[in-house]
Amino acid sequence: MSLILAFESSCDDTSVAILDTEYKVLANLISSQPEHVNYGGVLPELASRLHMKNIMRLSDLALTQANVSLGEIDAVAVSINPGLIGSLIVGLSFAKSLAWGLGKPLITVNHLLSHIFANYIDHPDLHPPFLALVVSGGHTELVHFKTDTDFDIVGKTLDDAAGETFDKAAKLMNLGFPGGPIIDKLSVGGNDKFVDLPYPLPQKDNFNFSYSGLKTAIRSYIKSQDPEVLAKHQKDIAASIQTAIVKPLINKSIRKAQELKINKILLAGGVAANNALRSGLVQKAKASNIQVYYPSLKLCMDNAAMVAAAAIPKFKAGLFAGLDVNANSIKGTRLL
Repeated sequence: MSLILAFESSCDDTSVAILDTEYKVLANLISSQPEHVNYGGVLPELASRLHMKNIMRLSDLALTQANVSLGEIDAVAVSINPGLIGSLIVGLSFAKSLAWGLGKPLITVNHLLSHIFANYIDHPDLHPPFLALVVSGGHTELVHFKTDTDFDIVGKTLDDAAGETFDKAAKLMNLGFPGGPIIDKLSVGGNDKFVDLPYPLPQKDNFNFSYSGLKTAIRSYIKSQDPEVLAKHQKDIAASIQTAIVKPLINKSIRKAQELKINKILLAGGVAANNALRSGLVQKAKASNIQVYYPSLKLCMDNAAMVAAAAIPKFKAGLFAGLDVNANSIKGTRLL
């Protein structure tokens, strides 16, 4: 059994984890950055500086928690895209230096792929074929996995992502940031038919997503309403928005799984923590004899344990990166 030391710094969370190659988590530490709240979103330069401040301290703490030394580490893994380029460079530079200094292989991982493989930590007996629905602040994709390293993107957003739609809606309603958890909590008990909002790309033979029109519709509705109406019906408006966001995700995932004759769907990404998405997908999938898997809530958010999990198949296959590898901000799920 081997040990992988992993780093995640693609956005505003610095994380360091140590996993063995059986997907057992020995340590998974995360340092969040509340400094961004006052800006209504992540400030890239600030995020990079905070990663530099935190990554060494978290590495020492992770080794202590796992009760292992650097000499016992067998590989170093790091996410290198997509994300904020400055933040990615901090994690990659640190991982490169460790890999070089220890004489250990470097494994580079796609951030979205990491979210998918977070499922393996809670469900280590999982294996392809399966369909993965990746839903986060900047990404929305359907990915068909034939093996752990052979996959095709079969659906994706044409413009905006589901997660950023939650954030934009919450901002328009003056609810705060990040918007997803706020709207999820507020919508409980609300009437999701209160506002008539468009469902993006409803065609049955289309497995892509589009949220720009929905964002515009939400903005137009809120601007047209009296403040007293908005205040009185916050729950109903939140529920209507949430349903308009998650219903296409659920419907298209089920239809694509049926088309591919796949009986497993993996939910991944920060929006995988959304209660309406989880429960709705499970309920509809059950009627079609499809099993739904999703990570525990703590593994839905950005963390290094998922980076290590995605690195394990590459470690076993000997798919290592050279020390001249670069980070990039290209969107999408890729095997790097």
